[in-house]
Amino acid sequence: MKKNLQVFNTFSGKKEVFTPINPKHVKIYACGPTVYNYAHIGNARMAVVFDTLVRVLRYVYPKVTYVSNITDIDDKIIDAANELNVPINEITQKYTDIYNEDMSKLLVKAPDIQPKATEYISEMVNLIEDLISNGHAYKKDGHVLFHVPSYENYGKLSKRNRDEQIAGSRVEVAPFKKDPADFVLWKPSNNEQPGWNSPWGYGRPGWHTECSAMSEKTLGLPFDIHGGGRDLTFPHHENEIAQSCCSSSANSNPKSYVNYWMHNGFVTVNGEKMSKSLGNISLVKDLIEDNHGEVIRLSLLSSHYRQALDWNDKVIHQAKKLLDKLYKVLAEIEDIQPSQINESSIVFLAPLLDDLNTPGLLANLNKIIKDFGSISHDDLPEFKSKLILASKLMGICQEDYQDWFSNDRTALDINKIEQLISQRLDAKQNKDFVKADSIRQELLEMSIEIKDTESGTDWNFKT
Repeated sequence: MKKNLQVFNTFSGKKEVFTPINPKHVKIYACGPTVYNYAHIGNARMAVVFDTLVRVLRYVYPKVTYVSNITDIDDKIIDAANELNVPINEITQKYTDIYNEDMSKLLVKAPDIQPKATEYISEMVNLIEDLISNGHAYKKDGHVLFHVPSYENYGKLSKRNRDEQIAGSRVEVAPFKKDPADFVLWKPSNNEQPGWNSPWGYGRPGWHTECSAMSEKTLGLPFDIHGGGRDLTFPHHENEIAQSCCSSSANSNPKSYVNYWMHNGFVTVNGEKMSKSLGNISLVKDLIEDNHGEVIRLSLLSSHYRQALDWNDKVIHQAKKLLDKLYKVLAEIEDIQPSQINESSIVFLAPLLDDLNTPGLLANLNKIIKDFGSISHDDLPEFKSKLILASKLMGICQEDYQDWFSNDRTALDINKIEQLISQRLDAKQNKDFVKADSIRQELLEMSIEIKDTESGTDWNFKT
């Protein structure tokens, strides 16, 4: 049973059949958080998306090594520590622990390696020394900068021209730069800032330097997949390619660093960009106070990972509704022994192998749940095997049925709710409005509110 995986490669701008460097050992790196505050839903989307990708890779290949870093040295961290008047490592350790705990509640498995930037300073220094000796970096006023015009393939990942590179570089236009697009590899620290001794004086690495050094140290070069949020495509990932391709040899081919680049889309909140000024930043710690982690996880997977995801109550409700149905069905077939994985199961899972098309798999799940009542007893083992495997790869339905429905509100009979809604629709079509109103009232007494839409009737728990 052949399982071909396709991924959308940001570098080529198209979907490609994934061909690992070594089919016996796939290697993947994804940029993790900068730990100076609580994780928000955007951080969570990256973590959930690439956790799901790793699950799929492990389904297809015998060994996968997944690395996702922690940025624990950054000017935002320094500012946060100064504001609270506490040591920097107190800030970074606190929020690293919180991030990992929050992600575990979303059923995100810990990466095989979670390197911290401060643990790889010597590797960064070595990388910078190589770039200087190879003529791609220069020293000026205590800084070391990468000279962007020295790398012919700069801009190939983000598809940015020269003017766009300068405009979007996020780098201070300082008088010591040879070129406006040049970016900092090392910068000086004063006595009140964290730093390390280096050939260029006491200082600290630039943000981009760390992932080049850590990915090479933990995975070796080249490796298979590099991932992260779309906002990292430029300048962060573009700069990584330049650093890693120019540091050790004259090989300027970007594939000497990474074969495939994958980026997840942005998260908006009720149609607006998350920002402090709008006060609409959704923190994971707040969301999991009111929702089970699986609900948040499934909500994040409800849209294709490359598309923007609008975070709102409807997305959360739909995820909860589907999970209730899945748990209900799994409970009803608790005594059924699942069959072995067969060709039918692989066809059922095909959307996941097609560039991690989670909405496609959710459509398949909704369909077989709808057809559940008409499935013969002989077909239930295969039905259950599909459900279990899909749930495992999506990272859902990992609770016991009793635990999931331990809350009185969610202990409602989902089938009964759906039947009543169907009966009400029939009554409306037959113009029996007295019966339709009676069913609406019965649902209200069950603390269920309904809303008629163009696509049907939606329901929610009454607040």
